[in-house]
Formats: sequence, C-alpha cells, structure tokens
Amino acid sequence: MTRMTREVLVAAVLALAIPGAAEEPAEPGSGHEPTKDLIDVLRELRHKPPSPPHDYKKRMVAGSPVLGYSPTTGVSAGVAGNVAFYTGVPEGTRISSVVTSATATTKAQVLVSFKMNMSSFENRWRIEADNRFFWTSQPTYGLGADTSDAAKLDMKFNHFRIFDKYYHQVHRNIFLGAGLVYNIHHNVRRPDDVDPEVFADSPYITYSEEFGFDVDSQTSSGVSLHALVDNRDGAINPSRGWYANASYLMFFEDFLGGSSNWQQFSYDLRTYARLSRDARHKIAFWTFGDLVTGGTAPYLDLPSTGGDTYARSGRGYPQGRFRGQEMLYAEAEYRWTVTNNGLFGMVAFVNTETLSNEQADEKLFDSFATGAGFGFRFMLNKRSKTNLCFDIGFGEQGSKAVYFGVQEAF
Repeated sequence: MTRMTREVLVAAVLALAIPGAAEEPAEPGSGHEPTKDLIDVLRELRHKPPSPPHDYKKRMVAGSPVLGYSPTTGVSAGVAGNVAFYTGVPEGTRISSVVTSATATTKAQVLVSFKMNMSSFENRWRIEADNRFFWTSQPTYGLGADTSDAAKLDMKFNHFRIFDKYYHQVHRNIFLGAGLVYNIHHNVRRPDDVDPEVFADSPYITYSEEFGFDVDSQTSSGVSLHALVDNRDGAINPSRGWYANASYLMFFEDFLGGSSNWQQFSYDLRTYARLSRDARHKIAFWTFGDLVTGGTAPYLDLPSTGGDTYARSGRGYPQGRFRGQEMLYAEAEYRWTVTNNGLFGMVAFVNTETLSNEQADEKLFDSFATGAGFGFRFMLNKRSKTNLCFDIGFGEQGSKAVYFGVQEAF
C-alpha cells in the first residue's frame, strides 16, 4: 500500500465474506474464547451461521473502499485489497500475501501500488515485489535529520517503481536472491502556488544542478543481490522469531535510462518475542539502514523517511520528511491483544532515525528525529492474522499524523 496516512479501509469490510473463514473452536479446558474476526462479527449481525471449517487451499481475501485524509494528499478515495494464501500445507509453507490499492486525491494525485510476498511449496523459493505507479506530489525539507518544518517546499512528479526480487532456499530458513530495480521520477515540477524563484533555490534543484542531474527526470536502474534469514512464525503478524536481510544495490548510468552510477548497501533486522505464553502480549523490534556507499544518487532516490517497501517507517512524520545519503532507523513496538477472542488489540511504539548530509558535513548520529505513538487493532482475518490498523503518531516540531492500513507496521 501507499503511506498509511492516505488510506483507511472502511470497516464496512463487508470484506468479501471470506470463504472458509470459520470460527476456530476453543481448546478444551483452555478457558479461552474462540478466535473472532470482523467477518464473524458481520455474520452475527446479519444472523448468518458460522462458515464451514476452513480449507488452507482457499484464498483469504479482504477488500474495501478506501477513504482518507492527510495534509500531503488532501482527501483520498479509492479501493484496496489484500489476498493471503498458501501454496502448500501450512505446517511446511509460509503464508503468501498480495496487497494492492488504487486511490485518487483532491490534490490531483493518482496512486496505484502492487506489493507481493509469495513463498512456494515448502519455501523452496520466494518472490517479493514492490511496484508503484504514482502521479503525485511530496514536500521536501532538505537533507539530514536536523531540517526545519519552515523549510518545507512542495514538489510535483510522476514516480514509477519496479523492484522485484527472487530468492532461492539454500538451507531451511536461509535464502540467497537477486532482483531488478527500476526507479524513475519524471516530470518533476513546481506546484502552481510555489514561487518560481523559491523553487529554483530548493534543495532538489540545488542538489541536482551540483551533480549534473536533469531536473525534469531522474532514473535509477540496476540490479540487486540479497541474503535473507527468516524463521518467524508468519510474515503478516509474527509473534516470535527473527528476520535478517542484507542487500547490495548497483545502479548503472544509461542502463534502462539510468542517470548515474551509484551503489547502496541496506540491511533490515526484525525480532519478535512473546511476553506471555498465550502471545496476547508481545514486543517487536525493527532496525534498518540504507547507506549510499559509492557514486551519486538522484535526490529523490536518497534514503528517506517512509522509503521502506510498505512505507511504514517514521510514524509521526510525513513520508519523505527526512532524507540523506545515509540513514539508520530503529523502532520498538509493544503489542497487546485486549480481548480474549482476539478481536481487539492495542499497540504503543517509539522510533528514531538519523541521517547524514554530506553537503553540510552532517554525519550519522549528529542529530536524531524521534517519534512515538499508539494505535488500535481489529482482527480483519483470523486465518491470515491480518489486522485493520489505526495509529496516531507524534514527532518533533509539532509533527503528528494519523495512519490507517492493513497488516502490522513491521
């Protein structure tokens, strides 16, 4: 999906009453209620009987109209959907997930995305996709983690991204992979209400002219190499295990229109721990780094807040709020299932990020941008453990934001 501030899955999630989403019986003598999701609630309100026992071969589908608001997009409306499925028996195959959305906004933005994480039978291979087609706009504040809200300047552009990766299993939870990366920001221009002279002195124009980039269109195109270890008990809503991914991205000038030669090293580490035996209390940790290690990246391809696949980092700040040649990020989130039936939960989170700005000689750890907040969870589909999420985040300099979406932040 795009940034969660842009979307709210309207919980008239008459959500394609999911075939086979049956109520799970309580374990005898456990004292726990049967697990319940929003589909069960809707069936009860409509006086419908429970669905027959579920079959893992059936896809778990949820879809809904999308409504939302943020200062960046204005009012947005569209559709969004999530499909989860198994390609083999659940005991030996990880769940696969596809998330798509298409929205339009009152600020003349059209946002279409397709994200996929698919595992084959017995996890012998997996495919990940992050594809975006945006006719959009976004403010820029300059580089580094010490920029001021007063430096905000809006930009319009078309952003098309294709980042597809293939992984092959080399051991039980270890994978090696490679991918194709194509990222273009085209028709970059000033909004009508921005003074031409002010835009000419913007961080984007200054950076682009300093390094010889075309200010109208910039492309990063190349290949990627990946090493992955993943022993989580699920990708959508894990309760234990850890995830570690190291990536090296190489971009080439003139390859599929590439604007420059440059390289980036990225890592992504996540771990999850149960604080109670029944997993109603959990804690999750996430840290990642995006580091330009050579060459010069186009301005809008530099590491930035919300630049991860699902745009979930930096809750409390708008997407793209901080940007720099190097970025390190860390977040911790406490997750609590409030009701015994699993229908309602809450979270509390805190995050921080630090970025470099070579032009101003600002290095990593010179300054930090920290955010925190809380949120609510409603079980949308108990088979896939997919939650409907509502978060409120707060950052420095009075920054705040409301987020709606499906699946956990990480």
